[in-house]
Amino acid sequence: MSAKRKEQEQVRREATEDLAEDLSEAADTLGELVPVETAKKKFQRNFSDLTVWSDDNKEKKLYIVLVSVHGLVRGENMELGRDSDTGGQVKYVVELARALSMMPGVYRVDLFTRQVSSPDVDWSYGEPTEMLTTSCIDGEGMGESGGAYIVRIPCGPRDKYLKKEALWPYLQEFVDGALGHILNMSKALGEQVGNGRPVLPYVIHGHYADAGDVAALLSGALNVPMVLTGHSLGRNKLEQLLKQGRMSKEEIDSTYKIMRRIEGEELALDASELVITSTRQEIDEQWGLYDGFDVKLEKVLRARARRGVSCHGRFMPRMVVIPPGMDFSNVIPEDIDGDGDGKDDIISLEGASPKSMPPIWAEVMRFLTNPHKPMILALSRPDPKKNITTLVKAFGECRPLRELANLTLIMGNRDDIDEMSAGNASVLTTVLKLIDKYDLYGSVAFPKHHNQADVPEIYRLAAKMKGVFINPALVEPFGLTLIEAAAHGLPIVATKNGGPVDITTALNNGLLVDPHDQNAIADALLKLVADKNLWQECRRNGLRNIHLYSWPEHCRTYLTRIAGCRLRNPRWLKDTPADAGADEEELLEDSMDAQDLSLRLSIDGEKNSLCINEPLSSDPQDQVQKIMNKIKQSSALPPSMSSVSEGGKNATEAAGSVVNKNPLLRRRRRLFVIAVDCYQDDGRASKKMLQVIQEVFRAVRSDSQMSKISGFALSTAMPLSETLQLLQLGKIQATDFDALICGSGSEVYYPGTSHCIDAEGKLRPDQDYLLHISHRWSHDGARQTIAKLMVAQDGSGDVVEQDVASSNEHCVSFLIKDTKKVKTIDEMRERLRMRGLRCHIMYCRNSTRLQVVPLLASRSQALRYLFVRWGLSVGNMYLITGEHGDTDQEEMLSGLHKTVILRGVAEKGSEELLRSSGSYHRTDVVPSESPLVSYTAGDLKADEIMRALKQVSKTSSGM
Repeated sequence: MSAKRKEQEQVRREATEDLAEDLSEAADTLGELVPVETAKKKFQRNFSDLTVWSDDNKEKKLYIVLVSVHGLVRGENMELGRDSDTGGQVKYVVELARALSMMPGVYRVDLFTRQVSSPDVDWSYGEPTEMLTTSCIDGEGMGESGGAYIVRIPCGPRDKYLKKEALWPYLQEFVDGALGHILNMSKALGEQVGNGRPVLPYVIHGHYADAGDVAALLSGALNVPMVLTGHSLGRNKLEQLLKQGRMSKEEIDSTYKIMRRIEGEELALDASELVITSTRQEIDEQWGLYDGFDVKLEKVLRARARRGVSCHGRFMPRMVVIPPGMDFSNVIPEDIDGDGDGKDDIISLEGASPKSMPPIWAEVMRFLTNPHKPMILALSRPDPKKNITTLVKAFGECRPLRELANLTLIMGNRDDIDEMSAGNASVLTTVLKLIDKYDLYGSVAFPKHHNQADVPEIYRLAAKMKGVFINPALVEPFGLTLIEAAAHGLPIVATKNGGPVDITTALNNGLLVDPHDQNAIADALLKLVADKNLWQECRRNGLRNIHLYSWPEHCRTYLTRIAGCRLRNPRWLKDTPADAGADEEELLEDSMDAQDLSLRLSIDGEKNSLCINEPLSSDPQDQVQKIMNKIKQSSALPPSMSSVSEGGKNATEAAGSVVNKNPLLRRRRRLFVIAVDCYQDDGRASKKMLQVIQEVFRAVRSDSQMSKISGFALSTAMPLSETLQLLQLGKIQATDFDALICGSGSEVYYPGTSHCIDAEGKLRPDQDYLLHISHRWSHDGARQTIAKLMVAQDGSGDVVEQDVASSNEHCVSFLIKDTKKVKTIDEMRERLRMRGLRCHIMYCRNSTRLQVVPLLASRSQALRYLFVRWGLSVGNMYLITGEHGDTDQEEMLSGLHKTVILRGVAEKGSEELLRSSGSYHRTDVVPSESPLVSYTAGDLKADEIMRALKQVSKTSSGM
């Protein structure tokens, strides 16, 4: 970890130097920029003081999508603590969905999670949708589809409840299912409140690494902003586990799939406009461990954008602290100035009927010899990282504390410890042994069961007993239980690692401790229990300041930040209210930042790109209007923009006769996508690729049912010119294909469509697609950076040279001179991210080429673009590919499309250059078995291909 940090520092220094060197701006070093940032602070107002999102927005009809994939999610009777995946995050996202739906201007909120139809869990988790609220504003109903809903998306085995570590290979299925729901819902909302125009999500918000991965792909497919909340972070967990020394890195990865989780977080950072954290510590000490974020470089890039200086495609997401909200509806208001004494209530209930006492009180008190003592309360699942065992040791070894107080441990729900997961069972077993070791019988309560409705009563009981709440976790990202405890009048003792730092600062109601120091834990608890004046002061402070964590406060800040994200980027300005409410200072900064996030930022002066390099007006609205004008001007790019060469032939000759004005994709029932990577040693397409195309055509056309209203697409790393030459060699008309996906997904063509032919008779790529993928793309930035990175360490010179013929406006292609000296894709991605460059990189064409395309471009994402653009569902696509291929082939193998893998066709590919040792594995990306995948027996014959097509079609239809 230390070596990695040193490397990050070195790379980021180089990145800062590169920025200065590129534009001869030596003064733009980090040291020169710091005083500018400092001087600017005096003009900035506290953002939390701005009531930006208000009732003025109530006429808007926004659609918001939240994603939280793992765990058991439902609106009522949450089974919090049932397992390690069903904890505070589940409660948080459900309450966030409800709270957002109540905000002015928000029409519908969808919370996406995985559908689980397993006999091991309640039937409710298999319901496709669950209504959380049909909120109304000013007495007016929200309409047919308004309110907040849980939407459950099937992925992976339908009849199994999977732990989050096992879900990674199935996330692409989740993406495709969620994309279909969003498109259908957008259309329905358009009919209800959008005047007939689809209402796309205002934002897509991913929670945790898996949902961040999902949200990144959804936001890229739909062209909407993405927001990320990490909740807990993989790199931080890896570091903590390595420090403990109980497991090797390999064992950690095998247990927690930690490397795939970290890559999911890095991918989410690539796509996020905004990252929401609960504390400043999370930004500095946790996100700072990632390749894709650096506080110092983010400040450099933001300062350059404000000054109107290009960042050459470099980008860092903004990190903001928004304290988590809480639903106080179940909290009985406490008298702030009262002493909280409720012991008389307990005494009076001792001889009363059990019905007059909350059942959970009786369940707790039955463990205790003297239930009138102050109660030390801990509430968490029995996860090793929650550090419950250290708490029990601290209590057991401190005699004064044992004499003054009882300890109550609410450790989830259990029937039989032997049936629990190994980690949870180990913690519970250790707790029981410690209770026996220190003879804590009668002093420690550890009930087996409780439900969500019992939790407020547990807090009330502890508060009436003048107790203390403790969260001793090794690291606590949020600390929602601390806020709940404070709302019930409980002082707190909490870990100094993570969210509790900010919470205790804001509430001023407790003490922080080192979770590894059991003496410090015991001393802090004893101090609060023994000093009644201190206890009373902490209680009052918590109750007085708890309003800071209300959901309305959280949601106002949340929506304000989202509006700021949209304002900073002209691709979303059309859906952003001009009267968002920020002051001129904030609007000015946001508009300036848009220069580097615009759709087609010019770095070399080409007149046809969207270039925002003219002096900025002092009026923010003038700036916004200029940006909008640029977008409108770029919507119809002239024929001269075409970078395609057909070797002297016009497109009509190369492609065959043009028969349609618009692509036929909208009318297709099925699409057969041929993506076989068969190349010779020099990277040219082999004859076997032609043979595959011809045999697939024969197979599909031989079956009247299969070929009915079906089309074909070809997906390849080759440029259009070589693709057309290959087809011409095999006497195949390009018009036999509805779409050609060329340059590793950097261009999409429709050969049989008249409007895709320019004035010179050449095929013209889909201009909407080019505009779509231009986000955060700099051709020159990628070209220059790759050239610097690909220098041989032995001093023998460049390892690559640019392949101009295979490059285009959105693809930089390099010829590889020596494959033994190149870095893996993992290593290249790491270095590009450290420099703030967000793009897709792959080795292709039998490892003879290295190609870099925009972040939103890829062969797999191009298929989703066809779904969104032309309405052809991904589930109706059939991918025909080989056993091996380019390094981006792996991304295409999972999802809701059907896949046929041709054995013996692509005998070798570029996979050995994909990952370095210690990285995640192929099985973390592609399911080892899937009903959506079939294989041929080995013969490249039409009848064998048809057999495989029918097999996957029949198997998948029974899912």
